[in-house]
Amino acid sequence: MTAAPIDSPVSADRSTGRDAADPAAEAARYGRRHWNNQIRRHAMMIGDQTALRFAGESITWAQLSHRVDALGAALSRRGVGAGDRVLILMLNRPEVLETVFAVNALGAVAVPVNIRMAVPEVAYVASDSGAGVVVADEALAPLAYAVAQQVEAIELAVVTGGADGLAPAPVRAEAYEDLIAEDGPAPRVDVADDALALIMYTSGTTGKPKGAMLSHANMQAQAMTTVVSLQTDVESISVLAAPLFHIAAIGSATASIYMGSTMVINPLGAFDPDNLLDMLEREGVTSIFLVPAQWQVVCAAQRARPRDLSLKVISWGAAPASQTLLAEMNETFPDALNVAAFGQTETAPLTCVMHGDDAMRKIGSVGKVVPGVAARIVDDDMNDVPVGEVGEIVYRGANVTSGYWHNPTATSDAFRGGWFHSGDLVRMDDEGFIYVVDRKKDMIISGGENIYCAEVENALYAHPEIVEAAVIANSDPRWGEVPVAVVVLSEGSHLGVEELSAFLDDHLARYKHPKRLVVVDELPRNPSGKVVKPTLRERFGGRDEGLASADR
Repeated sequence: MTAAPIDSPVSADRSTGRDAADPAAEAARYGRRHWNNQIRRHAMMIGDQTALRFAGESITWAQLSHRVDALGAALSRRGVGAGDRVLILMLNRPEVLETVFAVNALGAVAVPVNIRMAVPEVAYVASDSGAGVVVADEALAPLAYAVAQQVEAIELAVVTGGADGLAPAPVRAEAYEDLIAEDGPAPRVDVADDALALIMYTSGTTGKPKGAMLSHANMQAQAMTTVVSLQTDVESISVLAAPLFHIAAIGSATASIYMGSTMVINPLGAFDPDNLLDMLEREGVTSIFLVPAQWQVVCAAQRARPRDLSLKVISWGAAPASQTLLAEMNETFPDALNVAAFGQTETAPLTCVMHGDDAMRKIGSVGKVVPGVAARIVDDDMNDVPVGEVGEIVYRGANVTSGYWHNPTATSDAFRGGWFHSGDLVRMDDEGFIYVVDRKKDMIISGGENIYCAEVENALYAHPEIVEAAVIANSDPRWGEVPVAVVVLSEGSHLGVEELSAFLDDHLARYKHPKRLVVVDELPRNPSGKVVKPTLRERFGGRDEGLASADR
C-alpha cells in the first residue's frame, strides 16, 4: 500500500532508510525511544515475566514480542509500510495492543476507533485517515465490513476468531491468528522518535472529528509522566479498565510498557462493579483508573462485600468528582494513593495531576501542571492573566500533538501564538492549583465520553420532523451529564425521545443520543440569529433524577 500525501507538520513516514544490516545502524535502531524497543528490551531481559493478563490467560514479554514481530511481518507482506494507516476496531483484548505495536514496528500508524460509533462515523474516520487495512475482532466484523463497503481504500480486513467469508467484495478478509502463524522474518525498520505512532480522533465541534497526531516521542513523554504520577514500578500490576480506543487507556499503559510491569486488560461490556472488584482481588491489581461515575458504584460494591485488595493507586479523571465521592474513595480504599488525572487526547493525555490529601484540600481542582509540560493561562490576545482570574490554559511540551491529520486550518488555529490551545477555561490559585471553570467549546462530558453539541445537532436536523434543534447538557447523578435536545417540530409531529433515538442509531453512537426531548415553539435567539444557549440551560439544563438509569 502506498501512503497518501501528507500535509501535516510532522511526516508520518519517518523511517530512516539506513541499512539495517550495518551493525551501527542496528544499534541506532535499538536506541530509539519508543515502546517497540521497550518490548524488545523486556523480551530479552525479563522475557518469562508476564506482560499481559486477559480472561485468566497470560502473555509473557517474550511471547508479546514474538507475536508483534509475526503480525508486523505478515502485514508487511500484505503491503503495509511506513506511513500507512491501519484502522483498529476491537473490544478490549490483547490484540488491540499487539496490533498497535505491530503496525508501529513497520513505521506505520495505528488508528484506534471508538467502537460505539455508527457506521457513517467510522467510515468518516477510515476515509479521512486513508486507512487501507482494518483489524477487527469477531464481534465487530460486521461493522468493519459495513465500513469497508463505504470506503474504497480498505482492501483488507484482519479478523480475530477467524474470517467468516462475509467480507464484501473486493475486500479480502483473513484470520488474525493465521497471520501470526505465518511466522516469517520481521522487517528491520528504523522508526524515528518523531514518527507518528497514533492518530486519535476526537469529537468535532462542527460535526466532524479531527485526528490528533501523536508521535512516539509524545507517548514516551506520557510514559515518564505516568511512571512518576502513578508511582509505577516493576512490581506494579495495573488494570486497563477504560476502552483501549481511548487515550486514557493507551496513555496509562505507557508506564507499564516502559517499566516492564504487568497489565491486566478488563473486557468491555456493561460495567459491573462486583465483577471488577473480584478481578482486582484475583489478579492482585495495584493500580486502576476509573471515571467518577464508576468509582461511585465501585465504592458502594466494596463496602457491601469487602474484598482483600492490593490497590496502591486509585486514579480518576474525565469528569469532576464531588467532595462526597472523594471522601468515599479515601474511606473505602484507605491504603491507596488517590490521584486526579487531567488532560486531553492532544496531550497524550496528562497535563495536570493532583495527589492524595490535596484532593480534599483543593476540592474542584485538577491539580498542578506535571513536570515536562509548560503551561500558561491567557486571554484572547495571549496575555497572561493574573493569578485567580479566568483564562484559557495553553501548553507546550514533548507530550503535545504536532497537529491534526490533514487539517492545517484546525492545526493553525490550535497553535496560534505558538502554544497549543486546550479550549479549557481555568483559573490558578496562589499555590499553583488549576481549577477548570468552563469549556470554551460547547461540549458535554457524559460518563467520561466527550459529546459535542454541534455534532448531535447536525444529526437531529437530518430528521424530517425536526425544524430547529439545540443540544445542551442535563446534569445526571449517574453519568455526570447527558445531552438534552430542545427542538421545534413540524406541524402535527408527535416525535418522542424513543422514536428519535431509534432514528439516530444510524447516525450517532448510542451514548451521544439525547436522553430527553424538549419541544418548544421557537428557540431563543440573539440579534445575530444565534441560539442563546444560556437561556436554554437555565430553563432545561437542571438535574433530572429520572435520567439516572438512561440506556447508553
